[in-house]
Amino acid sequence: MSQDLVPPPRPVGALPVTRAIRRPELRKIVPLADTTIYEMERRGEFPRRFSLTRRCVVWDLGEIEAWLAHRKHAAQDPSADPAEGPDVRTRRKRPVRGAR
Repeated sequence: MSQDLVPPPRPVGALPVTRAIRRPELRKIVPLADTTIYEMERRGEFPRRFSLTRRCVVWDLGEIEAWLAHRKHAAQDPSADPAEGPDVRTRRKRPVRGAR
């Protein structure tokens, strides 16, 4: 997966945030585990969160919706490669037997 899934980060103040959402609302919109979201953020495949305060992080709803629309469009494109799955051979627990 490449960086083209997520729009480049905007400078602060460049465009207004449409709406900031916290983690519980993000979970309702994006049915992925927290750790999956964090890993995708780290790899640049998911919109980055930002801090409102020291204890409150939020995501830009507009970026999340754009990411979902891009994923939906990519899934409907027959020439596009499907999303890459995890390499089950590298699991520490429950390794897959006979995987090559």
